[in-house]
Amino acid sequence: MLDPLAPPEGSEAWERFDAKPPTLAVVLKPDHVRDVDLFVRRYGARAFGPWLFFAGDAPEAELENLEPGVELPGGFLALYDARWRMETPLWLPEQKALVFADALTAPDGELRIWNTRQLGRARAVFREYLELPFEHVIVSHGEPVHDRAAFERALELEPYG
Repeated sequence: MLDPLAPPEGSEAWERFDAKPPTLAVVLKPDHVRDVDLFVRRYGARAFGPWLFFAGDAPEAELENLEPGVELPGGFLALYDARWRMETPLWLPEQKALVFADALTAPDGELRIWNTRQLGRARAVFREYLELPFEHVIVSHGEPVHDRAAFERALELEPYG
């Protein structure tokens, strides 16, 4: 589970989770704590996340350190965001996907970098991601799934926000 949000009680999603419990719960950014504690308590999922959280928003669960370069179970690799927002994007090699909390967003359906004073550095770092063999980009806000071409376009577009 990445930045997990719990479905409504009684939904079919819980039946799927109960049949094949998640073993990993990852918080990609301090303000995306969401329902990580629920998945840790209910399924005993191993939890990872940043080392610092906002006051009053820290999870109860002990989270293992998530920072660039850390390899998670399943081969997920933590990447560097370069925007100074404490986000840790992931590369999922088996799924051929990049996953972002907020660094990229698509509120109007078009993938864009979320604006930052570090935009030039962020673009340079994200261009380095083009060396990875990914086909999909998954974001938390807006249309969730995009392709590699959309990621390449996002590097050239005006930022969001």
